[in-house]
Amino acid sequence: MKRRTFVKKASLGTLLIGGVASPLSGMIAERKQAKITILHTNDVHSRIEPFARGRYAGQGGAIRRAQVIAQIRKKEEHVLLLDAGDIFQGTPYFNYFGGELEFKLMSEMQYDAATIGNHDFDAGIDGLAKQLPHANFPFLSSNYDFSDTIMAGKTKPYQVFKKGPIRIGVFGLGIALEGLVPKVLYKNTRYLDPVLKATEMAHRLRYDERCDYVVCLSHLGYNYRDASISDMILAKRTADIDLIIGGHSHTFLDAPTVVKNGQDKPVLINQAGWGGIILGRLDIYFDWSGKSDCTYCENILVGGAVLREKT
Repeated sequence: MKRRTFVKKASLGTLLIGGVASPLSGMIAERKQAKITILHTNDVHSRIEPFARGRYAGQGGAIRRAQVIAQIRKKEEHVLLLDAGDIFQGTPYFNYFGGELEFKLMSEMQYDAATIGNHDFDAGIDGLAKQLPHANFPFLSSNYDFSDTIMAGKTKPYQVFKKGPIRIGVFGLGIALEGLVPKVLYKNTRYLDPVLKATEMAHRLRYDERCDYVVCLSHLGYNYRDASISDMILAKRTADIDLIIGGHSHTFLDAPTVVKNGQDKPVLINQAGWGGIILGRLDIYFDWSGKSDCTYCENILVGGAVLREKT
């Protein structure tokens, strides 16, 4: 489905998607099924208010997103809210407040974690570090080495979340900054190979941390015509990742893409466009019998006002 057609039909609380279950650790005999709801955004780009004009007039905005998230939390017991980067840059709110407002609003919405996008360096690495105290959630980044910068010790490579009986491991990946971001903005940040780091993180989360579900928060981009590392390539070249929540390429997906990994197992890849127009939603059901079949795999439109494009 083309982006234009999708945006015409989509609602803000957009995707209700069943995931692929995997064998769970721990006590599994007493219950038949468990469920988590993963909500996500990417490339919101300081869109605090709805778009005032143009193709997306009246769409997006922090208030509407917060209302939809609150409605979902009232209905669902186990919710995880994530962002895949490029929180900053795009409206005068960022130019004036430098990212403070964005982080405060995300904290009010109770985001659980986010990763770092290239535009999050637009006020410089010092500007990013300055705003971090306003974020009541961790930033996950496994392939940016900040050890020789002001950001040293201010991010985590991964975090484990316990939602009911389910252990969910989440790690973050960022895009190469050289040639994309001026060196003066990211300073001595070192970029590490995302495939190698993803392999390391996913293995650690699956086996050392005993996670039932492994999520990669990626700001690599969905897919490219050249050999640049994208979410599609990452999924194919790694193992132990169940879901890649993407960003950077502003890709509107009407359903997650399913890719076979290096072990011939399915990986879900999802991305929610840009500007806060879409709130990604995935309802993941875990079969306690150990089956890996998808128990609910249909995309439906849920909640919110219908979004319409201006022609």
